[in-house]
Amino acid sequence: MTRPSTVDEVVEALATHGGELRAGGTDVRARARGPFIDLQGVPALRGVTWRAGGAARLGAMTTIAEIVDDDRLRAAYPGLPLAAAELATPQIRAAATVGGNLLQRNRCWYYRNPHFSCHQTGGDTCPARTGVHLYSAVIDQGPCVAPHPSSLATVLLAYDATVEVHTRGTVALAELYGDGSDPTRDHTLADREVLLAVDLPAPATGERAAYQRVAARSGAEWPLVEAIARLVLSGTTITFAVVVAGGVARTPVRLTGVEAALVGRPATLPTLRAASTHATARCAPLAQTEYKVGLLRDTTLDVLERALSMTP
Repeated sequence: MTRPSTVDEVVEALATHGGELRAGGTDVRARARGPFIDLQGVPALRGVTWRAGGAARLGAMTTIAEIVDDDRLRAAYPGLPLAAAELATPQIRAAATVGGNLLQRNRCWYYRNPHFSCHQTGGDTCPARTGVHLYSAVIDQGPCVAPHPSSLATVLLAYDATVEVHTRGTVALAELYGDGSDPTRDHTLADREVLLAVDLPAPATGERAAYQRVAARSGAEWPLVEAIARLVLSGTTITFAVVVAGGVARTPVRLTGVEAALVGRPATLPTLRAASTHATARCAPLAQTEYKVGLLRDTTLDVLERALSMTP
C-alpha cells in the first residue's frame, strides 16, 4: 500500500503504480484486493472550511461523523447533517468519508459476486434484469438497474453542490454521475482523477429542510427509497422548492415535477399531497420493484410534510 502525504504524491502514485484510492476503506476493502493508495495521510483533503458569503467547502477526506457533528453545517445546510446521521453505524461514520461515499460502487449482488458477469465487470448484460432485482431501480435510465448507493450524493444534488477534481477543476455534481445511461460505471471520474473537495453554494435564507429514508431494516442499511426536500416560504406561500430522490435510479434524481407543483402555491397539506403525485412520473418498474412506485410517492409526501414543519 502506498501512503502519500500530498495531493501531488497521490497523482504521482496513480501514474506510476496505478491502484485504487483508499479513503475510509469501508467500501473498497470489502470488494477490492489492491494495490491501494491510502489517502489518510493527506491533510489537504480533510476538513470543512468556510468562504465569503458563508459557503462551505468539504474536503474529500472529511468523515461522515464530522459532518454530523458540525453545528455550523447544520445551521447553513440543515438537510446535510440529517442525511449523514442516517448513514450506516457510528463506527462506520467515524471512518467513512465524503469522497468515499460519493464514489462508492453500487451494491448489486451480481456485480459483487465473482461468479457473475455484468456490464460493470466487463460483460455485456445485466443479470439483475432477469434475475432477483427486488432492490433495483424503479426509474429506468439505461442497461444497468443497480440504484446509486450514495445518500450524500442525493443531498448534495439538492444543494446544487459542485466537486473539485484534480486537473479537471470544478464539476457539477450531476455531471459527476451523468445520466445513468452508461452501464459500465457508477461515476464519470477517470482512473487517474482525484476528487479533492465538495463546494456548496451560499446558504438559502429561511430554508426548511428534511431528509427521509425507507430501508429494509432500521439501521446499517442502504435505502430502498430516500428523499430530501428544501423549502422556502414567503408568508404562507412556497417560493422555493427542491426535491431529490435516491435509491430509485442509477443516479440521484431531481423531482422537477414535484418542485413545479409546489412553487407559488400555498404551504398546505393539500398542496403537498398534490405535488407528491408527480414524484412517480418517470417510474418504469421492473417486475419486483413495482412496490417502489408507491414508496417513492409516500416518501416524497412524508419528507415534504417534515420540511414544512421545520422552523427555519
